[in-house]
Amino acid sequence: MFKFIKQYAETMNNANIYPMISLFIFFIFFIVLTVLVVKMKKERVTELSNIPFENEELTNSTL
Repeated sequence: MFKFIKQYAETMNNANIYPMISLFIFFIFFIVLTVLVVKMKKERVTELSNIPFENEELTNSTL
């Protein structure tokens, strides 16, 4: 399977641009995610961290 993909990629013109585009998208995604997390308010972080504990009684009663 990998041999087929490699052989197909070698026949494409400008195939070396695709890894660069994917790397660029990868880094942009994580940079944006990091900025959003750093800018997040402490109250929101606390609220999100307590989500697993809010419905504990409901979860235990259904089991």
